[in-house]
Amino acid sequence: MGKSVVIALGGNAILQPKQEATYENQFKNVVSATRHMIEMKEAGHKIVITHGNGPQVGNIIAQNEAAKNVVEPLPIHVCNAESQGFIGYMMETALKNHIKERDINSNVVTLLTMVEVDKEDQAFKNPTKPIGVFFSEEEAKRLGKQGYTMLEDAGRGYRRVVPSPEPQVIHGIDEIKRLIDDTIVISSGGGGIPVYREDNGQLQGIEAVIDKDRSGLKLAQQVNAEVFMMLTDVPNVYINFGKENEQKLSQITIKEAEQYVAEGQFPPGSMLPKMQAAIEFAKLGKEAIICSLDQAVAALEGKAGTRIIQ
Repeated sequence: MGKSVVIALGGNAILQPKQEATYENQFKNVVSATRHMIEMKEAGHKIVITHGNGPQVGNIIAQNEAAKNVVEPLPIHVCNAESQGFIGYMMETALKNHIKERDINSNVVTLLTMVEVDKEDQAFKNPTKPIGVFFSEEEAKRLGKQGYTMLEDAGRGYRRVVPSPEPQVIHGIDEIKRLIDDTIVISSGGGGIPVYREDNGQLQGIEAVIDKDRSGLKLAQQVNAEVFMMLTDVPNVYINFGKENEQKLSQITIKEAEQYVAEGQFPPGSMLPKMQAAIEFAKLGKEAIICSLDQAVAALEGKAGTRIIQ
């Protein structure tokens, strides 16, 4: 029996660190990534896909900044919508081509998705979400003097960071539930387009980029998925990562995972939100998996990745 799975794919899988941000490079990466997703569909699983947009939305914002003397820059929430449409278009195209090649009886739909946040979220006072390309320390210092908040990102360089509020409500859940049996649904891309409600109930966009793993968790909860799978560029979660006593984690309990989080084993803006989301989903008595893209099918069979259990 197939499982209902929400898959969260990182934006860095679509545009790899230090890779030139051309459409051709990103589409090639998407074709490779979605090939593994189709393998999950072929194995009989029902899948909903969400994805990150850190590199892409950062580049869109940079394009806006570079052209500000010619065209008025757009707000970050609009740049989020642009990146969601751009990545969704690539993913839907690639998935439909895989379906055609493999003669699979399925369809694909991309939902432009708004995600509600609390405008009083403390994240607006403490930006932590990395976006855009990587910079050297010298470049980061120069950008910091220009008013950007720059932080080191997991030993890979410095990136701009923006507010990342907690997702409250994913829009379009009823539609996803109606579609999921026969259709691969792409939803909440880039964490969703961040919006909040005014006191009169009207929706307004807000300057933020929601973490796709936190948004993916909310999506998995709202569609009542059996599995929440976060795909990353490493095959497992590690403690003491990059050190001599580095240790791979295959299956850990919620208690163990919470202990590692408390020890500061996982960097903010990278593995930390994944582990926090996995813990929260596992507390529902369901499967939370963190694994590499190429091992996704094996991870669903319990043969790869890191699984967090009660």
